[in-house]
Amino acid sequence: MKTDAININPEIMGGAPVFRGTRVPTETLFDHLERGITIDAFLDDYPTVSKEQVIQVLELAGKPFTSDY
Repeated sequence: MKTDAININPEIMGGAPVFRGTRVPTETLFDHLERGITIDAFLDDYPTVSKEQVIQVLELAGKPFTSDY
């Protein structure tokens, strides 16, 4: 699956996958979810990330977006 929600560039955050147009590592989303923090709270914490980007990243990781987050 191709997504334009993620950017990998050695010049940005040492090449860690980030949400495109931001310096927010995609790993941060999964860390939040593992701690029980909702997607809405994640988006409040990182307003440069869009909900559409979050949905694309979750789908790419095989974790379809649901209201359970």
